[in-house]
Amino acid sequence: MKFHLKFYLYYLVLLGFSGVISIYGPHQRAQKTGDILLGGLFPIHFGVASKDQDLAARPMSTECVRYNFRGFRWLQSMIFAIEEINNSSTLLPNITLGYRIFDTCNTVSKGLEASLSFVAQNKIDSINLDEFCNCTGNIPSTIAVVGASGSAVSTAVADLLGLFYIPQISYASSSRLLSNKNQYKSFMRTIPTDEYQAIAMAAVIDHFQWNWVIAIASDDEYGRPGIEKFENEMFHRDICIDLNVLISQYIDEAEIRRLVDRIENSTAKVIAVFASGPDIEPLIKEMVKRNVTDRIWLASEAWASSSLVAKPEYLDVMGGTIGFALRAGHIPGFKEFLQQVHPKKSSHNEFVREFWEETFNCYLKDSPRNEDSENGSTSFRPLCTGEEDIASVETPYLDYTHLRISYNVYVAVYAIAQALQDILTCTPGKGLFANGSCADIRKVEAWQVLKQLRHLNFINSIREKVCFDNGSELSANYTIINWHRSPEDGSVVFKEVGYYSIHNKNGAQLSIDKTEILWNGHLTEVPFSNCSEECEPGTRKGIIDGKPTCCFECTECSDGEFSDHKDASVCSKCPNNSWSNGNHTSCFLKEIEFLSWTEPFGIALALFAVLGILLTAFVLGVFVQFRDTPIVKASNRELSFILLFSLICCFSSSLIFIGEPQDWTCRVRQPAFGISFVLCISCILIKTNRVLLVFEAKIPTSLHRKWWGLNLQFLLVFLFTFVQVMICVVWLYNAPPGSYKNYDIDEIIFITCNEGSMMALGFLIGYTCLLAAICFFFAFKSRKLPENFTEAKFITFSMLIFFIVWISFIPAYFSTYGKFVSAVEVIAILASSFSLLACIFFNKVYIILLKPSRNTIEEVRCSTAAHSFKAAAKATLRHSSASRKRSSSVGGSSASSPASSVSMKTNGNETESSSTRRHNQKPRVSFGSGTVSLSLSFEEARKNSVK
Repeated sequence: MKFHLKFYLYYLVLLGFSGVISIYGPHQRAQKTGDILLGGLFPIHFGVASKDQDLAARPMSTECVRYNFRGFRWLQSMIFAIEEINNSSTLLPNITLGYRIFDTCNTVSKGLEASLSFVAQNKIDSINLDEFCNCTGNIPSTIAVVGASGSAVSTAVADLLGLFYIPQISYASSSRLLSNKNQYKSFMRTIPTDEYQAIAMAAVIDHFQWNWVIAIASDDEYGRPGIEKFENEMFHRDICIDLNVLISQYIDEAEIRRLVDRIENSTAKVIAVFASGPDIEPLIKEMVKRNVTDRIWLASEAWASSSLVAKPEYLDVMGGTIGFALRAGHIPGFKEFLQQVHPKKSSHNEFVREFWEETFNCYLKDSPRNEDSENGSTSFRPLCTGEEDIASVETPYLDYTHLRISYNVYVAVYAIAQALQDILTCTPGKGLFANGSCADIRKVEAWQVLKQLRHLNFINSIREKVCFDNGSELSANYTIINWHRSPEDGSVVFKEVGYYSIHNKNGAQLSIDKTEILWNGHLTEVPFSNCSEECEPGTRKGIIDGKPTCCFECTECSDGEFSDHKDASVCSKCPNNSWSNGNHTSCFLKEIEFLSWTEPFGIALALFAVLGILLTAFVLGVFVQFRDTPIVKASNRELSFILLFSLICCFSSSLIFIGEPQDWTCRVRQPAFGISFVLCISCILIKTNRVLLVFEAKIPTSLHRKWWGLNLQFLLVFLFTFVQVMICVVWLYNAPPGSYKNYDIDEIIFITCNEGSMMALGFLIGYTCLLAAICFFFAFKSRKLPENFTEAKFITFSMLIFFIVWISFIPAYFSTYGKFVSAVEVIAILASSFSLLACIFFNKVYIILLKPSRNTIEEVRCSTAAHSFKAAAKATLRHSSASRKRSSSVGGSSASSPASSVSMKTNGNETESSSTRRHNQKPRVSFGSGTVSLSLSFEEARKNSVK
């Protein structure tokens, strides 16, 4: 592969010698001899004429068209630098630099045509051209080349010069592809890489909050890599590209019209262009023709100040363009040098004649244009007098106020001179070559200069570091300009509105003064270039299926979320203690709620609890006051006192559920409620079961008196209550309740109690309900006992109420939340307590206070006697029925007796005085078939049952 490439180069060089390059390069050039020769490549023309070569005759060199005044100024900058160095007594003394400068016409073919002359002049050991011709003669070798401008031209030239290690320093080629030192080993530049410019363009778009743009790039080594980097940077910044098009200065008009149609139909208002002036010019002309004025242009450095498009007649469309320009430098004496140009004074520069003719629109004697004018091939031009004043004509050539590319050329020439100076001053033994040797400045070769340039390191006049070692790139410092119309003459003014700098240590810095920018030439408000209208605070961007991410719909933030800025991608979740306001633009602190003492509901529950305490205390006071009356004694007054005390505790425990829950209240309230209710129900159970057992016993014995004394009753109450106490102790030890803030409810923080263990709470309530069930069973059995001893039907009713309340409590407890959980339990406690108080004690209090006549021993005896009589009558009937059955079986006369008499005596006494019998007249009752006589003793009842 390498052999074929070299052979191809032999052929090109020899072919060049046989034709138009027989004089070492294109005919038109700037040339001056010297001890050391530098080459130069500049775009003196913007392009070449398009002609079809039918090959009927030998093809002629393509004609360059459209004179580039800026390109000629760049050329002049190189000549100025060389002459300045030649006149210096400190830099390269006694060494004269010469130059050979060619026009690339901004095309690859012309650039290669000129580069072949540089290669042909060099003494290259690998290609012995002396075998074919006397190629070198007395002309010195070109040891370095300054150029070219366009990245596409520089890429092709770098491929050629790199084969022969001829150093090439470009002043305007910024393609990031040229940073590949392995492929372009002899290429260097004094301009930052486009990689930084692509980042800068994306940063500007992001700065103005645009997210919908059109990207256009030239279809060459400059535009394609630049726009690729630009696209990647846009992607990382979530900015979308609506159209992405490659263009060229040679694109046909139909394609240009279709592109303009697409631009007009696009909703994107910003057009980012990565191209050169000649490439973008056809598009600009069509846009001006259609008067498309509602677009903002973002220009890369290659055309941001191009004279091809920066014309007054284009400002209606191009006014307000934002462009990137290199940081300007200062070249002392360059202004005067530019003004001294004249055809008679510049015999070594053949480009001056054409410059003079283009500047003054005339022709010089012996000019090819004169012949074309006489033949009628061009428009008529007058003859130049040679007395024209260059300062009287305004052209880009004399625009020396912002020397950017010209300064880069100046730095490139001085970089080569500095490398030669290092060779000149090299000390043997400390050189860069083999064994520390130094190169001979009089016989220096291109590869030796390349070696020296790679180790060059100096600071230019604008304090920028210039070095060309592997991997080094010039710092990216761009000036941001805005196209204004001059109020004096209507010309284009490049107004500096900001800058963009990238430093390795400090990173990127973008600064833009928005007040200095005129959009579309006259507007001050930043244009809108987004796919969708911006989302207001309180909303977020919602994805639209089938659309880019920049095209979205505004979706309102969900409850509990907010967005406090426009175009929010996501809504932020409010903190746990906050909630979003109505329009979801901010969060406010949630209202803290609990069953408060100050709210009406809490006040009502507290009043009912206090009422219950007062009523219970009143009943307790009545019972204490009338403790020796039969009703109180018949109610088992000691247990009644404990029962009333437990009811006070029940009512009081409900108050602990009201107020802000604290850890201690959460730990106390459930045990207080559970223990109070168990104590209450234990008392009811013991007194109900005791009376039932006494009345069911036919003859109370000493055994009953032993087991159902007060001590045993208190012991049983204690044992029942102790079980509940142990449940609470285990609960508090293993899983103690605590205060808990519930954030799950919108706009409200409920402070509740975390019970720690729902199983423990279930055991607590379950045990209470078990005792209540047993109590209900005994109360139901004793419902027919004398109501003075047990209010069985009232206790049964109270237990029914108790069960209804607590069975309803379970689903209500688990279905409510927040403060209502405490409220449900308070209601259940109060309802149960009031039912027990009312059913068991209100009837007794009524009798004690309002019916004192019924609170006598006679009433109690009468009630007891009636109950005993009914029980004895039933027993007598059962006995009589059994006797009749036995009599009928033996045929006794007693079977026909119309009545039977049964006499029941107590205490074993069979004979009594008649007066005693009359005094203790036995109750009698008639049952149809006979009369039953009953006799009961109340001594035992007074001793045991009445207690």
